[in-house]
Amino acid sequence: MNDLDLLGLFTSAFISATLFPGGSEALLAYLYSKSPDLYVSLLATATMGNTLGAMTNWVIGRIIAWRYPLRQWHSRHQKAMLRIQSYGSPLLLLSWLPIIGDPLCLAAGWLRIHWLKSLIFIAIGKVFRYWLVLELAKYSL
Repeated sequence: MNDLDLLGLFTSAFISATLFPGGSEALLAYLYSKSPDLYVSLLATATMGNTLGAMTNWVIGRIIAWRYPLRQWHSRHQKAMLRIQSYGSPLLLLSWLPIIGDPLCLAAGWLRIHWLKSLIFIAIGKVFRYWLVLELAKYSL
């Protein structure tokens, strides 16, 4: 494996964390099958890329909040956002989940959940996600 493989994994993980679909899990499992001795490097690379992508969603949420404050939304949407706000940053542990994870990060930025708390909980969720993928890949070899 070379540095381009790790760069590709980082890029795939970053894109997978944004609102665009990606296949970072499959790439991670493939790279692990080629080089199982790089377990920690692969885990760190995928986690950093995916966390950075999720924080990009958080920043986009902050930017959107300037243009569209919560008070301008329909009451049903306000209730949903306030529910997310009531759980706060620990809810971002679920940022690794498909479909709901990306919007959660966007909502966290929109609701001005502190960036460092968001980063920590997002990173923990992403580590779990990629650790799970690697453990499943380990047992499928």
